[in-house]
Amino acid sequence: MNKLMLFYLAVNFFFLACGGLILGFSLVSEQQEKATPTVANVAYTLLLTECPLTAGVVNSIFVFITFLLSLPALAMPNSRSWLKVQAWGLIVCSIFTLVLGLVIWFDTLETRRNLAVIWGQQSMQVQALLQERFQCCGYLNSVTPPFVQDAICPNAQVAATKMGCVGPFSSFANIYLDLIFTAAFGIVGVDVLLLLCVVMVIKYREEQERYRHIDEKVNGF
Repeated sequence: MNKLMLFYLAVNFFFLACGGLILGFSLVSEQQEKATPTVANVAYTLLLTECPLTAGVVNSIFVFITFLLSLPALAMPNSRSWLKVQAWGLIVCSIFTLVLGLVIWFDTLETRRNLAVIWGQQSMQVQALLQERFQCCGYLNSVTPPFVQDAICPNAQVAATKMGCVGPFSSFANIYLDLIFTAAFGIVGVDVLLLLCVVMVIKYREEQERYRHIDEKVNGF
């Protein structure tokens, strides 16, 4: 077990941990979507509905399968076939994760428009929770669309003095979604690093096999 193989093993298990992270985030987020809306979770819940969580679960399954493909390669120190299969699996995983990250990133480019649609789809109870969460009235302003009467916006006079929810809601959404797609791009970086390790291990084993053939010819004489 040389330094190259130790580094490959470390990155390989880190790759597995990233798959666990994707799966855990997707499953926990799906459960959070079903939770009763509160002031604390309402903004997160609405944003999670815009994330491809089911695709995240599928992506994590591909990661686990790709990791399992590396086990025969470790059990057979001279084999390169399983490493090549793992390399193709890594390419699929990296492209899959990259696409998920890009989907979320593209959503952040049209945050205000997307949130306007989301706001319009919510019940008055959820809109009131958002108003309380961001201390605002209405979406663009107190009359566009009309605010929901609650403790934050008890009447039109008070509501008119408060800003619309579009500003703070958009800022919150951008920060939260930026964190998610940045993590996705970071996982792609791990995929690429492991792919480079796999290529180096394949090259190393190829050289070792060539040296064995040379030794066999020399010893044959």
